[in-house]
Amino acid sequence: MSVIVTDTGFAADDWTGGFIGHAANDCGYGVDLPSDTDPATLGQLANAPMIRIDFPSSADGRGFTLANLLRRLGYTGRLRARGHVLADQYAMARRSGFDEVEITDALAARQPQNQWLARSDWQNHNYQARLRG
Repeated sequence: MSVIVTDTGFAADDWTGGFIGHAANDCGYGVDLPSDTDPATLGQLANAPMIRIDFPSSADGRGFTLANLLRRLGYTGRLRARGHVLADQYAMARRSGFDEVEITDALAARQPQNQWLARSDWQNHNYQARLRG
């Protein structure tokens, strides 16, 4: 099972549309993207209702770049980070354009909800806001 993390804490997954690979872009399904997706192919995903980007390791930041590029291309659907995203990375995930993070039950047990909520005020607690302020 998995846990969905949002700005309000832990929740069950409410996505019922299923997921398909990147090659097919059927509007009824979410699209799974690996972290090594070619950025030049992102424009094909404009109609996907959900895009889920894989994080195979907490040290692999390519998913943050893909999310940011999707948002810059005008993607307005639901954007989810999935995999090895740590509570410390939640603010970066949100600033990159992700709406939510999907983690395993095991990670949720090691990093409980209060650790994620401590980073949920991602719009105000960053060095750019401190420089502006």
